Amino acid sequence: MILGLDISTSCTGWCVFDNDGKFINMGAFKTSKEKSFFAKCNAVRAGLHELIIKFPIEKVYVEENMQAFRPGFSSAKTLMTLAQFNGIIRWICHDEFRWPVDAINVNTARKVNGIKKKKGDNTKEVVHLWVQNDLCDNSCEFTWPYKVLKSGPNRGQTRLDTSSFDMADAYVIAKASFKIENL
Repeated sequence: MILGLDISTSCTGWCVFDNDGKFINMGAFKTSKEKSFFAKCNAVRAGLHELIIKFPIEKVYVEENMQAFRPGFSSAKTLMTLAQFNGIIRWICHDEFRWPVDAINVNTARKVNGIKKKKGDNTKEVVHLWVQNDLCDNSCEFTWPYKVLKSGPNRGQTRLDTSSFDMADAYVIAKASFKIENL
């Protein structure tokens, strides 16, 4: 089975496909409430332990680190922290679980899957909608996580949990990886 990861210090999305390219499951390890960098690493490690019990993972694909700073996006400090976290999680996958780990460029993954966005579109929303449609097209049932807003003018309303976007990114990575491996 292939495990796709969208690694982030606040929430790491995961998705599993079987060796025939069939969607199995996806979820997220939420780490935003962890106080320290290493507590976040340990929380993801614990989540990976749960996955190894449920699924016979053979290979892991992760979203490649950003290669350049872009004004208006994440700061250089944030990019460095994300790269460090990505490296540690990849090392855990390799060292502790003996899973081969490869990186795939996010733009390559989207292109392989045929995901297109127009200028001005919200990328996260475009990707999430594409994953929803892909799941429906393949008769896969999946329930996205929702949350009820606790404060503010929208208090009491139900909204898609932000972890859904990380899960969708992991789905795109896993599906593209399967397609690339089987070209």
